[in-house]
Amino acid sequence: MTNYDFVIELFIRVDDAMKNMPKHSQAKLYPSELVTLGLLYAIKGVGERAFFRWADRDLRPLFPGLPERTRFFRLLATHQDWTERFLAEPTVLGIIDSYGIELLHPVREREKTLVREREKTLVREREKTLAPRIATKGKSNYRWIMGAKYGFLLNQLGLIVDWASSWIGTRPRKAITIPSSNP
Repeated sequence: MTNYDFVIELFIRVDDAMKNMPKHSQAKLYPSELVTLGLLYAIKGVGERAFFRWADRDLRPLFPGLPERTRFFRLLATHQDWTERFLAEPTVLGIIDSYGIELLHPVREREKTLVREREKTLVREREKTLAPRIATKGKSNYRWIMGAKYGFLLNQLGLIVDWASSWIGTRPRKAITIPSSNP
């Protein structure tokens, strides 16, 4: 199966699931095209620039309305709720688990503060813009990390039913909902 065949097959499945989603009058991409590109971005697992170079080079004939890079990723962030229709249905038996992803080793935290002390004037300006993006320190799996945490609810087939994420040391923005068995 070639890349084109895979992308076309994925688009057909996404388009069938999103038949009732109307296109905005000023949008260049249909919702199913945007979700397909978002799924390809998640499957490819590379950075934003590398993915967009690949999409622009190889997928432009399939998606002629592809916007420029920053606009494309803003659209993905804005419409990420469209992917919730592709989550699995809950079953009687489910498993919930969470884990931390280390973005900065705690030993490196001291080095980071030493560098900041040397460059105080630059850091003050940088911290105003970077402060919301820097992960906080917290515990995950009985050890200290600096990073993010993810939680997943899986059904008995191992398919994802719901998920949530947040920075270590903060409350999740979204709670994982466990479906009740009572009507």
